[in-house]
Amino acid sequence: METKEMYYSTQSASGNDKHYEWQLLLGHCWLRIENDHVIETHYCQPGAKGIAINTVTYGQVFIDFDTLQTLTAGVKVQRLSFLPQVQAQDVGWYYRDDLLWREYGSQGSGLLVSSISSKDVEHQFTLGPQGSFTFTVASTTYTLDFSTMTQTNNISGLSRNVRRRPKVTQSHHRTSFLPMNLFFQPTVDRFKWEFMGDEGEWNEYQANKCSYDSTAIERQYQLNATGQVHFKANRFSYTLDFSSMCQVNNNIGTRRAVRRTAVDGTQQESSTGTQPRWQFRDIDGRWKDYSKSVGQCSVSSQDIEAQYQKDPSGTMTFATSSFKYELDFSAMTQKNQSTNTIRPLQRLNQ
Repeated sequence: METKEMYYSTQSASGNDKHYEWQLLLGHCWLRIENDHVIETHYCQPGAKGIAINTVTYGQVFIDFDTLQTLTAGVKVQRLSFLPQVQAQDVGWYYRDDLLWREYGSQGSGLLVSSISSKDVEHQFTLGPQGSFTFTVASTTYTLDFSTMTQTNNISGLSRNVRRRPKVTQSHHRTSFLPMNLFFQPTVDRFKWEFMGDEGEWNEYQANKCSYDSTAIERQYQLNATGQVHFKANRFSYTLDFSSMCQVNNNIGTRRAVRRTAVDGTQQESSTGTQPRWQFRDIDGRWKDYSKSVGQCSVSSQDIEAQYQKDPSGTMTFATSSFKYELDFSAMTQKNQSTNTIRPLQRLNQ
């Protein structure tokens, strides 16, 4: 939550029409940060987790955009807003889907469009900044909790992170007040990109070996999650295709698997290896795999994944020795067509 964001109905101290100001508390004095338009520009990007600035007095100071706090003891940060009381701030609300940060009202990776917009969410937020509200997409109901900044699927229980960021304005004015010799380094959610080597081991992309490292690849991925990156390593040129998650040697045609892994070790995307596992929550509360060897089930995780790739918002039916079932990918549920019993469904990347 933006606990350190404060609002005033006057002009900024710099005397121009810049509607924001970033400040650091050094000792007992709040000081305006020089060239804070750089911070503001990155703060407006939903994928930016924070920014690191180098100061003369305290060295590097990291500003966490989600909490609006620094990691440096004794140094606090605040963002002031100087919009008139009658003028509403243009704010974007975003949720993190399986691929990117998506604005409410836009189409997600599941090809479904949210039934609410950023304006709708902001209205609910102004009514109760620590409250929550529910909304529906297709046949699925969600709860958006402002106190935890999460969106929860009320059927499957799956939670996703939510962020609230101001929209980028047409111009960011440059001001000079605090002589801190600042160096800005934007920080986005950290991911490691790797390709499968000849020995069957994953190798990270590194700048000293090719023209793109993990950070550079992640930037391109955030811009277009279905696009391509072209780079060189030694005497060869390569194409990294995000949609198929593979690397192709443009000279000899060799293809290699590629994967994207979060810094905590959670694999996000991969082209090969074990495919995503599909599970349902059984009557005993435990998640169980779909397997043709269990209960004479007519489908496996691989079968379900193949159908899901064809239509991520569609449905499919299958049978066991006793019942027929329908899987709804948009609601992430399994329905017994005889008893109408509905159970949550989940897709796990391995």
